[in-house]
Amino acid sequence: MVQQYTKKMIRNEFIKMLNERPLNTITVKSIVEACEINRNTFYYYYSDVYAVLSEIFQTELQRVIDEYNDTLSWEESFIAAAKFALENRKAIYHVYNSMQREQLENYIYNVSGNVMIRYVEKVSKGISASSKDKELIASFYQCALTQMLLHWISSGMNEDPDAVSRRIGQLFDGNIILSLKRSAALDDV
Repeated sequence: MVQQYTKKMIRNEFIKMLNERPLNTITVKSIVEACEINRNTFYYYYSDVYAVLSEIFQTELQRVIDEYNDTLSWEESFIAAAKFALENRKAIYHVYNSMQREQLENYIYNVSGNVMIRYVEKVSKGISASSKDKELIASFYQCALTQMLLHWISSGMNEDPDAVSRRIGQLFDGNIILSLKRSAALDDV
């Protein structure tokens, strides 16, 4: 229990710092001083500050997986999945502008994929689309969502992502189901 508390304290302090300043200015020393722990305690749990960042993204991805609600639309699911990014805009921006951008890109790609795979599986019930086509459809939307979110971050995160996601949903409403029905009608390629 103490171990979980200490790890959580380190992660929370790291996120707090990341919301205040660039990633490359956060050191193990600054974290241990803020947490009032010694360096050995930090190194017992993490090899460096990048390991903390990696665990935060893994934890958030697992939260998305655990909290996914089958009654939500893909737009609502994506917005719920992006909760961490929305609550920590400055931190996300600092990671995006660091050498650890790839970790952020992988996190967004995995969240987008999780949302779309589950949504495609949900709406494909009763449609005899091939599993390859289901994967292809989910992957297409996964890539589109990932790039849109990365563009949103690179442009300063000014637009309301909730409004944009809902608008995309309205514009493309029914396309996933239509694609699944087309798959069922096509001969295997």
